[in-house]
Amino acid sequence: MKGYKAFNKDLMCRDMQYKIGETYELGETPICCKLGFHFCKSLADCYNYYEMSENTRICEVEALGKVVTDDELRYCTNKIKIIKEIKNPRKKSNVSKSSLGYCNSGNRNSGDRNSGNRNSGNWNSGNRNSGDCNSGNFNSGDWNSGDFNSGDCNSGNNNSGNFNSGNCNSGDYNSGDWNSGDWNSGNRNSGVFNTNERPTIKMFDKESNWTDSDWYESRAYRVMCNCPYTHSEVIGVSNMSEKEKENHPEHKTIGGYIKTIIVQAEEKQMWWDKLSKDDKLAVMELPNFDADKFFQCTEIRVNNEVEVKITDDEFETLTNALSYSEGEDELSKANYKLGYLTALMNNLIDRVEKEIENE
Repeated sequence: MKGYKAFNKDLMCRDMQYKIGETYELGETPICCKLGFHFCKSLADCYNYYEMSENTRICEVEALGKVVTDDELRYCTNKIKIIKEIKNPRKKSNVSKSSLGYCNSGNRNSGDRNSGNRNSGNWNSGNRNSGDCNSGNFNSGDWNSGDFNSGDCNSGNNNSGNFNSGNCNSGDYNSGDWNSGDWNSGNRNSGVFNTNERPTIKMFDKESNWTDSDWYESRAYRVMCNCPYTHSEVIGVSNMSEKEKENHPEHKTIGGYIKTIIVQAEEKQMWWDKLSKDDKLAVMELPNFDADKFFQCTEIRVNNEVEVKITDDEFETLTNALSYSEGEDELSKANYKLGYLTALMNNLIDRVEKEIENE
């Protein structure tokens, strides 16, 4: 049986000196981890027992005696021949030539010991992870079995916190979803140890009678989902320019790069100004709506003002009303002026409503 055996820089293993081309034998039955000459069937498996450095030398060997194993990774024999030394063993530890790292059985990995594909981290069985020891995909954190986690040890998905079995949590140890607090079995809680699955939410810094479901099912939510925002996008290699490929060499490993799209306040304001009247009202009729707070959060100014100029006839009516002095008493004069002003105000209101409808 042929395999590979690791040594230190002096070609020694467990205080025993070896030479290339020599054969070594024990007169006893081999026992894994206790007695005999140990070797691995895979070159990459040697690095499970020796550090991955220039000080580690690996040779091809042949077991000529009895062979035993307890895990089918490391084998033990009582007679071994050192055939030849492997040059550049770390690079040859990859199954695929497309990997830049070492000991990868997957493809296009720049990290080490990955069985998945396109990982820049280490020890991943999933794909496209920049973190380590993930069985899930697209994780920048470590030890995740879920996907798209920047936190650690999550079995759920899209968590920036740690140890979550739920999804989209920024807190820790949540079995529910969308929690910023810890240890919640309910959803969307910012505190700890909450079981409420439909808590009411604050809107514009005040308590409301809306739940998160009310918000996500509202027209206002659908409107705001179309608001331009600064975000990141994955640009595939087929859509990259030559300049982008030059600036982002990581595209060779992960199949593209992450591009940040910056949206300015002017773009958001233009988007808002082009909305229909009904879409604007859907947002402005939210519980506790506050235009100043809305601006602080979105950089969008809500303009409720409509410019309506007074005509010459209306100005004359207003002048007459204010200068009227006939009548027997002050009450009669006041009622007369009030009638003129009411008629003028109603006329202006009608015109304002028409202006709004035409926006």
